Amino acid sequence: MNTGNTPTPNPGSTTGNSSEQEHDSAYEHEQDPAYEHEHEYDYVIVGGGTAGSVIAHRLSADPGTTVAVIEGGPSDVDRPDVLTLRRWMGLLGGDLDYDYPTTEQPRGNSHIRHSRARVLGGCSSHNTLISFKPLPSDWDEWEESGATGWNAAAMDPYYDRLLNNIVSVDEKDRNAIARDFVDAARKALDVPRVEGFNAQPFHEGTGFFDLAYHPENNKRSSASVAYLHPVMDERANLRIFLETWAYKLELDGDRARGVHVRDKDGAERLLTARREVLVCAGAVDTPRLLMHSGIGPRQDLEALGIPVVHDLPGVGENLLDHPESVIVWETEGPLPENSAMDSDAGLFVRRDPESRGPDLMFHFYQIPFTDNPERLGYQRPEHGVSMTPNIPKPRSRGRLYLTSADPEVKPALDFRYFTDEDDYDGRTLVDGIRIAREVAKAEPLAKWLKREVCPGPEVTGDEELSEYARKVAHTVYHPAGTCKMGAPDDDMAVVTPELKIRGLKGIRIADASVFPTMPAVNPMIGVLMVGEKCAELLGGDA
Repeated sequence: MNTGNTPTPNPGSTTGNSSEQEHDSAYEHEQDPAYEHEHEYDYVIVGGGTAGSVIAHRLSADPGTTVAVIEGGPSDVDRPDVLTLRRWMGLLGGDLDYDYPTTEQPRGNSHIRHSRARVLGGCSSHNTLISFKPLPSDWDEWEESGATGWNAAAMDPYYDRLLNNIVSVDEKDRNAIARDFVDAARKALDVPRVEGFNAQPFHEGTGFFDLAYHPENNKRSSASVAYLHPVMDERANLRIFLETWAYKLELDGDRARGVHVRDKDGAERLLTARREVLVCAGAVDTPRLLMHSGIGPRQDLEALGIPVVHDLPGVGENLLDHPESVIVWETEGPLPENSAMDSDAGLFVRRDPESRGPDLMFHFYQIPFTDNPERLGYQRPEHGVSMTPNIPKPRSRGRLYLTSADPEVKPALDFRYFTDEDDYDGRTLVDGIRIAREVAKAEPLAKWLKREVCPGPEVTGDEELSEYARKVAHTVYHPAGTCKMGAPDDDMAVVTPELKIRGLKGIRIADASVFPTMPAVNPMIGVLMVGEKCAELLGGDA
């Protein structure tokens, strides 16, 4: 869902297949008499990722509507390195990853790199495709925050419209140790076993995840696979500009007219929109594009010499994430090989009975996930597993901001991890490590485990556990909230409940940046549903 405003060539990114060649730039149609106004479209979508793919599919279903999609990365067609779900870890830090660093974090891990995908399908082409419909309490919290019309009852129908193949982890992919983790968690914590987390709302439970994938061949059912692949070669009114970078919005007074883009060869042009510009570049690149276009906090933009077009103080604020820590065990030997994507099962706990949903989550990794602990001197065992206590409703809030007027310079991401006033986030991770140990002691999981590697059984005090948990904390790549949706009287809201940028015309945002608060579950399905609702709003306005 990322446009890649940084115009850096991607060596080796062109696959050479016919579909890739047809869509690689879309400029070969310039002389096609069918297009009288080659660079003018009804809608211009910035970002061919999770929400952008949905909107492009829905709008282009009307053959009388022309749609342009600007995607900074290459196609995912005929790319087994992308389309094979279990190969997701090989994409992290690679040439399809924008790889954003984190600023210094006084109470957290300053080495966290935030992967953002540079490929058609965006982060749904890059992530584990864990698929949770947001809980009713998540949507209701949005409406209470000023997002009128986004309550659970109003949003639930959009889930049923999704085209992705969302299924529980297939039986053949259910690794024996993951099965035993589920049984141990159920017994140790007295939580229910869940078969199909999307079947009904839950407060706690353990089981195998629902994934957007095709079990028969481990192929992704990403946004691009589900929404674009079936139509991208058939709809003449849908134009996909690949390896093309959006670096500035074109405004005429208070109306968005189009998007300035640069292709991989350095050619620049303006794509104009007769109806609307839709910014779907994700929680990092959407505020980045706005600020480089002069839309954002006046004081910050003036300090960098960026002409202020529209003073909007909330752009880049309210940066959210799902931070988590890790506890690792060495196993008695190698594990069975079968898996969908090596983190197929999980656990939700509600420690506080007053909580509206789960307040602690765990992914169970069938690998020793020691990248961050190794910085503290821990060694990776040859064979091992990990549990990752995760904060579903973090209370810390961060900020994204520019450090240069040059669009090629990456923005600063200051998540302010573990800086909430009451240290709720830090205490959640300490509880998580203690709960993980209880699960590890229970059979049938215990028989697999040889020893706790990190933090190690000798680390038991609250302060010690907190320091360890925060220093080795990592992200599950869920940045959100940087252009939040809100009420008219919320000065920090960037978009209205209709997803329109406040004070501007002809432009909306549809991606995770509009989240007012973080859903308790993995947010990809929420982003797809935002895309579906945005398409409906556009249809109604048209």
